Amino acid sequence: MSSVLFDIPGPKARLRNRLYAVIGTAAIIGLLAFVIIRFAAAGQFEGKLWSWLQYETVQIGIVQALGNTLRAFAVAAVLALIFGAVFAIGRLSDKAIFRIPSTAIVEFFRAIPLVVMIFIFYYGMSVGAPFYAVVLGLTLYNGSVLAEVFRAGVISLPKGQSEAAYAVGMRKTQVMTLVLLPQALRAMLPAIISQLVVLLKDTALGFIITYEELLRYARYLGGLAEFGRPLVPITIVVAAVYIAMCLLLTGLARYLEKRNRRSKKAPDGPTEADNELALANANTGQLR
Repeated sequence: MSSVLFDIPGPKARLRNRLYAVIGTAAIIGLLAFVIIRFAAAGQFEGKLWSWLQYETVQIGIVQALGNTLRAFAVAAVLALIFGAVFAIGRLSDKAIFRIPSTAIVEFFRAIPLVVMIFIFYYGMSVGAPFYAVVLGLTLYNGSVLAEVFRAGVISLPKGQSEAAYAVGMRKTQVMTLVLLPQALRAMLPAIISQLVVLLKDTALGFIITYEELLRYARYLGGLAEFGRPLVPITIVVAAVYIAMCLLLTGLARYLEKRNRRSKKAPDGPTEADNELALANANTGQLR
């Protein structure tokens, strides 16, 4: 009566776990209620502070700022995945000429804080528009982390996978790109999605170099005197938008994981070789 990781809880343990769940849920609800009560006492739910939501210009501005956030995320996510895959292959190479520089680059960009990189690219190197500095910083930092994720995924695969590929005459590059990396991507999908969630939230750092993303526009709205400087209300709305986007990414990860499980459980249909073998067995039976 035990699983791989822990013993299956008995009646008392299940009752205790339910009690902990109830206490934890009550604590979270109590904390949320306390925050709402304090906001209400401070007048943060007054109509004037939320009147900005009624203006079409403000709504269009929020949508445009959200579009800029998603644009930076989409470009940086694609480039970071490519960067991670390339340098993971480099770190796993048998040749020191590829392995050592790849290791140095990954460790270097993974160690530098992202905000420092964005500052250097925009103010120090003048790479152009703020968009390019944000995307470049997000790509290098998150790509370095993803390189380690990919490398760990490849190392975790059974050695028989690569040995079988070498046995049929594949080269090292073919084994890595056609056999190992696709399997590592499926195995490390939760970690990859988690890092993409981090990348999505890190796009908010663009406001420090005047990139017109969601947080910067929220800061602008929060300082408008004509709406009563609604910094807290706009912060609540922006936080809800970020939470919704992160939940969508997490939901996508769960969907892909379930689909991957179903594809593994689905029985493969008979191949042509199986049909020929069955036909040969049938003919042998008739001869007997």
